Amino acid sequence: SVSAAFWEHLRRLGLQDFPCGLGSWNKSRFNARVSPCGGQPGLGADPAGQEEAMPLGEESPDALLELLSDWHSPWALLPDCSPQDQHLREMAVLVPELVCGSCVFQVLRSLRIVGKGVEEVDEGLLQLQQLEELILSANQISRITSANLPPTLKVLELCCNAVADLQDLCAQPPPELQHLGLGYNRLCSPSQNKYLTADFWPNLVSLDLSFNNLTDLLGLVSRLSSLQKLRVLVLQGNPLALIHTYRGFLVDSLPKLSILDDIHIGPDERHRFHGLTRQPELIRSEARVVVSVGEIKGIPEPSARQQLEVGSEAPVITYSYCVTYKF
Repeated sequence: SVSAAFWEHLRRLGLQDFPCGLGSWNKSRFNARVSPCGGQPGLGADPAGQEEAMPLGEESPDALLELLSDWHSPWALLPDCSPQDQHLREMAVLVPELVCGSCVFQVLRSLRIVGKGVEEVDEGLLQLQQLEELILSANQISRITSANLPPTLKVLELCCNAVADLQDLCAQPPPELQHLGLGYNRLCSPSQNKYLTADFWPNLVSLDLSFNNLTDLLGLVSRLSSLQKLRVLVLQGNPLALIHTYRGFLVDSLPKLSILDDIHIGPDERHRFHGLTRQPELIRSEARVVVSVGEIKGIPEPSARQQLEVGSEAPVITYSYCVTYKF
């Protein structure tokens, strides 16, 4: 589950272990309510002043932070960690009580669980009450229930999973979601088109549906046209992208779109395709692919066979071949 992967990730960050957390390396700063320098609370005291009066065996905040940032240090951040992880570790040095136990739920705004074999998006995520970005790419998620997603989400990235149905995701979708990433999944049209409307995603700005099995261009565009805030759309890698008038039809049908398939839509292109929406007869639900075979090795050349003489009793050998193309 996502929760299990999350707790394992926190364990790897070592937020309660040196140089983070509370211990003999910083106990005087947090055990005493009043700092030895000037009567101010320990958490609010100036780090420089603390460094001058540091008790024997303890380290200053600056020294502890340096152990986290120096890549030569054995406590340096792991290569696959995010800026959010670095921020958590710095907080664990400066104000460790804020990232202790369940308190971390109140400060976490971004969660990145990539390639961890996650299959379930469980209700444990609801504890992350400030979460705005959830990245679950390259896992094994086939079903995601929106009731288990924090309503504060603005970014949901599910690239490279096994999502084939959006019904559960659209039951109670996060109302403020601005980016939805569903590239490299198993979505098919027209069954999923009905879930891609403003009724479910009123604030969607960016939508990635690349490399699925979407084939119904007309049906999909009719649904996407309700997304009034949509500015970025990625559909490349779907069968419908092979249609000859694919790009022009989308550019003319979605006038507020700024980027299609990672390519900016300029005024010239929009002018060139103006009016294409009123000619649906040009949108044919088929594509033609021409394959030319240059050379086949390892089988006899038919033209090299000698012609048998008329009336010859020699045996005749016939060859037949089956060639399969996989797209």
